[in-house]
Parts: sequence; structure tokens; C-alpha cells
Amino acid sequence: MRLLSVVGARPQFVKLAPVAAECARRKIDHVIVHTGQHYETALSEVFFTDLGIEDAHVHLSVGSGTHGAQTAAILERLEPVLTQRRPDWVMVYGDTNSTLAGALTAVKLRLPVAHLEAGLRSFNRAMPEEPNRVLTDHAADLLLAPTTTAMQHLAAEGLGSRSRLVGDVMVDVLHRQRASLGHADAVLARLHVVGGTYSVATIHRAENTDDPVRLEAIVATLARLGHRVVLLVHPRLRDRAAEHGVRLDRGALRSHDPLAYAELVALVDRARGVITDSGGLQKEAFVLGVPCTTVRRETEWVETLENGWNVLVEPGAELVSAASRPRPEPTSAAPYGTGRAAAAALDALGC
Repeated sequence: MRLLSVVGARPQFVKLAPVAAECARRKIDHVIVHTGQHYETALSEVFFTDLGIEDAHVHLSVGSGTHGAQTAAILERLEPVLTQRRPDWVMVYGDTNSTLAGALTAVKLRLPVAHLEAGLRSFNRAMPEEPNRVLTDHAADLLLAPTTTAMQHLAAEGLGSRSRLVGDVMVDVLHRQRASLGHADAVLARLHVVGGTYSVATIHRAENTDDPVRLEAIVATLARLGHRVVLLVHPRLRDRAAEHGVRLDRGALRSHDPLAYAELVALVDRARGVITDSGGLQKEAFVLGVPCTTVRRETEWVETLENGWNVLVEPGAELVSAASRPRPEPTSAAPYGTGRAAAAALDALGC
């Protein structure tokens, strides 16, 4: 059995880690193709190293570009790889341009496609991830859903017969990382913060960074919170802030380069809260039991909204209030599974 994984962005590297480990345990011939969608070391190679993933077997090196140019480059460069390797399954992860391009390339070559993290819907077609999700689900042969809500979305679109509920592979990773948080004190010391007194913030989506007025409103709001905010600066945010003349270090706000995944988990685990527009970090905060404030109008991870563990807000007074709210009542809910999603996914593939 040969499985070929197509990945290209930070969230996909995290999802790949438990799949790669399970493939190694089962002695599956696993080929990893890195599209190069995220090509900076802090968002790419460091994740392979820190998560114990073997180096990618193929690098497509597509780099940045418009959605059309990036997707087209992956299609062009991936086709000869799939033709040569002829895997039994092509697995694509999440909702990036790499996901859609990987699925389309495989389908054109009549190779079976499995979509890990299928069935998520924000119902906002203005988000570039939403068309990627929908089109990939309708092209794929096997849909590996993380939640019952995702399964319901797939059934509503006539895809129920191709769908399997496997849980969320991010939980697999979090369980493993949380079991080894001995270096958390060193991370906090390096960032000059004390556990329980700070929030972790990430802002990177185009709708929040490309509009200079909205970006300034978000940054200004974070700066006036009554506690320290550690802002982990994604390349998109860094570039747009420089372009728009938005100063990131002010008031309560302190910027920092992206962290290795284990360090990020340690920082979030000790935080009083998370402020983000990232889908993955919303879920990670929920699983770690840390309140989340999401600067968006909708979320694919609707389970996080239950009992106030996640709140959707706009910049301004609404964001200040939400990020300063008391800790919600504890919950025992585990909508994303128990940490065996990678094994369930490979079982569904017959590996």
C-alpha cells in the first residue's frame, strides 16, 4: 500500500504528524509531497523537525502568489510526481490551495483521493478556504470528517455515502504535545510573561489584514487590553502592517516571531486566553481548556462556541469585553475525538 500526502502550510504539517507516525507504525509506504505554499523556515521546516516528521520526499517549491497562480503551479508540478509514484491513495489535508490542487491533480489522473478534515463549512464564500473545502469534498472519493457536524454537512450535500467519522487529528497531536510540556517555563521566561496573566494572539486572514482601517482597529484594540498580549506575527501580518504603517508593538501588545508547535502549545496552555482569526487555534484552545476570542463573523468549529469557550467578535469594545471575560464553566465535551483519528483514518483507507 502506497499513500501519498500533499501538504503545504503550517496547519497541514501539524495534521500530517500523527498520520506519518501511524504510517510508520504500520510500515506503510508513505510519500510526503511539500508544495512549498508556506516556505519560510518558521512556518515550514521547523514543524517537520519539532513534530518528528521525516523530510518531505518531494518539494514542489511553488512559493507565494495569487490564488490562481499558486494553485496552477501546484497542478503543473504535482502531475508528473503522481504519474511517477502512482500511489494507491492521495491524501489531502484541510482547506488550502495545496488541498484543492492536490485533489484536482489526482482526480484528473484517476487516482483515489481522501480528504482529511472534510465537511467543515463556514458558509462564507468570501473566505478563500470555503471554495477549497467544498470543491475538494465533491471531488474526493473518501471524506474523513472530524465531527458529527461535519458529517451532517456532507450528508446535506449528498456526500454521506463517501463520508467516515474519524475524529480530529489535531487532538492526536495535542495529546502528545501536552504530555511533554516540561519546557513551558523556559518559553514563558523567554517571552517575559507569567502564566495566567497574558493572552496569545494571532491575526493573519486577508479580511483582517488587507484592509488598513480594519487592521489598525484590531491592533489598536489589542493594545488597549488590560493585560499583556503576545502577538505571534504571521508573514502576512508582518507584510501588511509594514505596508499600511500599522505599529504592532504598543500598549499591552508585544509582537514575536512564530513559535515551534510545541512552544505554541506550551504558551497557549498557560495563557489566560487566546485571541485569533485562525480556525486551528480556536480548536486547540478549546481542547486545552483556554477561553478563545475569535475576530471573525463565523467559524467552522461551531462546537467551540458552546458554553462560551469561544466568542465571535468585531474589533472595538466587543473585542475588549470578550478578551477580558471570566473563565467559562469547565466542560467535559470532547467533540473532536479522543486522540485516535489518524488510526481511524488509515483504517478507513484499508491501510
